[in-house]
Amino acid sequence: MAENKTQLTDASVEQYLAAIEDEARRKDCTALVKIMTKATKLKPKMWGTAIVGFGIHRYKYDSGREGETCLIGFSSRKGDISIYGTGSAPKREELLSTLGKHRTGKGCLYVGKLKDVDVAVLEALIVDSVRTKVG
Repeated sequence: MAENKTQLTDASVEQYLAAIEDEARRKDCTALVKIMTKATKLKPKMWGTAIVGFGIHRYKYDSGREGETCLIGFSSRKGDISIYGTGSAPKREELLSTLGKHRTGKGCLYVGKLKDVDVAVLEALIVDSVRTKVG
């Protein structure tokens, strides 16, 4: 069975954040670290070279494929910040309706800038997602 490409690493979260060239994006990502740390009560770790993740979520699909990924996480991508792990939040649709400017994709939430969203709603979505996975 193939392993996930993105694995937990010992890389430095601080170095990852410091390498984000755009100052506003770097500040947004630093703020996300604080929000996710508060929501999970866990320290950030690097998953692969570009995902800041919190905790470990073990999953098994009906097909039998299983693996692990971060419980919640994000990555600074070319156009947006990708937020991972919010897809199973019970209140997801309700919270997204009041979040502000965002897009969703296959299991991801994309925001351009934190100033374009209601950070309290984003935090509630993260808490709801984490609570669902850890009981």
